[in-house]
Parts: sequence; C-alpha cells; structure tokens
Amino acid sequence: MSNRVVEGRMVTAESLAELIEGESPMEATEIEDADRECPDCGGNVLTVGYMPSVTSFVTGYKCQDCEWHDSEAE
Repeated sequence: MSNRVVEGRMVTAESLAELIEGESPMEATEIEDADRECPDCGGNVLTVGYMPSVTSFVTGYKCQDCEWHDSEAE
C-alpha cells in the first residue's frame, strides 16, 4: 500500500481511514486520488475503502490540505 501526505503528515491506508471514521478500521484498501476537489479549500481529495465492521464497507474521502472528509456506505 502506498503512503500519502495528508495535512502535512504521512499516512497509510489504515491511518487515513481512521482519520475519516474516527476509529481504526478492520481492513483498508489502497489510497487513490478521487475525481473531485475539496468543497472547503479546493485541494486534492484522496479516497480509501475500508471496513469499519465485519458487515459493512465504506468509501471514505479526505482532503490532503484541510480537515474536510466525507464517507458513503456501500
């Protein structure tokens, strides 16, 4: 899995999912660039898929430059 810089610090897929969810996920997919800009600052948005529990999968979005984040359950 590739590491990326988010808000000035290096994150893994698991730590990025934790920033979005507020707690550690069971599992996370690789970090990718999202096809969108941050609605707050216009910065680059990253996406990561993760499992907060055994029965759910979430796609999370996080701005690399500010605190904005969003998620959608699948």
